Amino acid sequence: MLIERRGHIMIITINRPHVRNAINLATALGLERAIDAYEADPNARIAILTGAGGYFSAGMDLKAAARGEVPVTEKRGILGIVSQPPRKPLIAAVEGPALAGGCELALTADMIVAASNSTFGIPEAKRGLVAVGGGVLRLSQRLPRAIAMELSLTGDPITAARAADIGLINQVAEPGKALEAALELAARVAVNAPLSIDASKQIIEQAPDWSVAEAFAKQGQVAAAALSSLDAGEGMRAFVEKRPPVWQGR
Repeated sequence: MLIERRGHIMIITINRPHVRNAINLATALGLERAIDAYEADPNARIAILTGAGGYFSAGMDLKAAARGEVPVTEKRGILGIVSQPPRKPLIAAVEGPALAGGCELALTADMIVAASNSTFGIPEAKRGLVAVGGGVLRLSQRLPRAIAMELSLTGDPITAARAADIGLINQVAEPGKALEAALELAARVAVNAPLSIDASKQIIEQAPDWSVAEAFAKQGQVAAAALSSLDAGEGMRAFVEKRPPVWQGR
């Protein structure tokens, strides 16, 4: 696992290109540690997950799994991230096929940037399996029912272009440029107030569980810390003074 910092952006790179970045137990543990470090770093406002060597990830290392080495960690679960993605924002930068566990890994991210020649899919049904690493679950949450059904029941892959058309990914980049495009997107997030970013993400995450009657009260509770923060005052002063704000995260 490689970790790089560029200002407030952390880049986490799965570094097993010889096996298309398939994840064994050691890699899952490394990914969990990297996400934990990201969560604990107050200067890191957003992270990018990508893979080395022109591949995103083939998902679970099936050869290692066949030996009994299952890539499941105690805290974050399958692949070291699937059950508990980071609270802070995460972008997946995808090159090549993101299928099965690779697709599920991409779906742990809040936003996805993908090369135009990449593909997405959960072919588990073709193998007598079920995509329980978040594939079926997250597709059902993010896509219209008919499309989630199509992808889950046929197991057929879709192109990056179609994935963008149906709202599964945010941006299509030229082959080899997914990380570059993800960095540009991350920079647009990183300039904003950390508490505002956190509150906005939490509202999006939690809102499906709120009733119509309680939604506005609940969002007010989530946003309270940001709205009453020093950064809120700084943001308004900076706007009036026509200068970039200097965030303190409090």
